[in-house]
Amino acid sequence: MEDDAQAEQVRGVTMTQKRQVYLSENLCATAEQRLGGRFESFEALLEFILRELVSDEAQQMDEADSAMIQKRLRDLGYL
Repeated sequence: MEDDAQAEQVRGVTMTQKRQVYLSENLCATAEQRLGGRFESFEALLEFILRELVSDEAQQMDEADSAMIQKRLRDLGYL
């Protein structure tokens, strides 16, 4: 796990403190089995997922994808 004194940038806000979170053992075990090998720790996996969910870029991509899908559906006569 990272040193608590080390700062990270999330959406332009410096984060230096850590928080304890309680999750279901089954959920954690399943996530570790499926995705654990791609990250240095389970905490790193969770931080990656949360960063992606709160990033403005991800939302902009979702909106762009949604607009493209709606345009295609209109072009096909479904909307």
